[in-house]
Amino acid sequence: MSVGMAAPRAPYACDPERGRGRLFSEPPSKTRSPFRRDCDRVIHSTAFRRLKHKTQVFIFHEGDHYRTRLTHSLEVAQIARALARQLGLDEDLTETLALAHDLGHPPFGHAGERALDACLKAHGGFDHNAQALRVVTALEHRYPEFDGLNLTWESLEGIVKHNGPLTERNGAPTERYAESGIPIGIADFNCKFDLELWSYASLEAQVAAFADDIAYDAHDIDDGLRAGLFAIDDLREMPLTREIIGDIDRHYPGLQDIRRGAELVRELISHFISAVFAEATGRLELAKPQSAHDVRRHATPLIAFPEAVAREEAAIKAFLFQRMYRHRRVVRIMGEAEQIVADLFERYQRSPGDLPPEWIEGTEQETGAARARRIGNFIAGMTDRYALIEHQRLFDSTPDLR
Repeated sequence: MSVGMAAPRAPYACDPERGRGRLFSEPPSKTRSPFRRDCDRVIHSTAFRRLKHKTQVFIFHEGDHYRTRLTHSLEVAQIARALARQLGLDEDLTETLALAHDLGHPPFGHAGERALDACLKAHGGFDHNAQALRVVTALEHRYPEFDGLNLTWESLEGIVKHNGPLTERNGAPTERYAESGIPIGIADFNCKFDLELWSYASLEAQVAAFADDIAYDAHDIDDGLRAGLFAIDDLREMPLTREIIGDIDRHYPGLQDIRRGAELVRELISHFISAVFAEATGRLELAKPQSAHDVRRHATPLIAFPEAVAREEAAIKAFLFQRMYRHRRVVRIMGEAEQIVADLFERYQRSPGDLPPEWIEGTEQETGAARARRIGNFIAGMTDRYALIEHQRLFDSTPDLR
């Protein structure tokens, strides 16, 4: 099968007509599959629209051409659907998970997440995957009969487990949650609607997770070049990008750097998609899963990079960490952003009357933990712009974040 062609539905794909349903029963749609309905609900949610003004790496007012959480999510969805199409998976479920994976991110990207995690340390901390689950199961208020979006079990499972199981079969947290425990929002919801935290997620969810990595690597290189944090020839220090840049220069001698960078990003995405498809095909041929149930109970993930490509991808992440994420300008701005989030949390804790009216109701009766979680939910939903406006309203001095 040539790359890009749609494969017939595979037996191990999630079947929207044989899914595990929704927490709250609803009549089926006459025109859409359950997974297509999930995807449409995510797209029309308030939380999805807010991603337009949430940081990827650069604060929104640094330039119109840098990625935001919204444009990142759209790029993840494109890559994820391309892989799902080649592997015969359900494209609608894959797209749902790609578009929903960042719904729980607070303002200012990972800086905001670090700050909220510190603020909520005494109350279970903050985890953006748990927050995404909270958004789609409780915080969206768009329907008369339930809170949240009432997504299918398969979509909720993918949001929570796209990076792998959270517990062992006996319920003990996996290594990454050994110290902190399962995030409160996930543990509480799992008591109501068992997401089988001990198993792997569907192939659709695994594909969405790798599409996220591919999109991150490619567009952070693009944004880093645009911002002047490094030059395209600096990327020659890595074997993969050195080879791609060499091919570009041989085919297009004298090409402008902006076009060289764009071509590099395209070739990187194609390289990683092809590598994941080849590795997944080999693993599926060996495992021979006959259903999505078999995928979930397999001992290892079935979507992965080949070992050599995993090393190439890790080298790119290491380069970006040193040259972009730890760049002195980015570090300074993110430090100031963390302080803004910490300031807002402390102020609302001390003076809950400063919250908007719809968030104040009930705070008088809440315990310290419940009030802290409410404030955390409010701040997590903020855009970068709104967080700055709130800080300017409540404090005499607000960093410019430039």
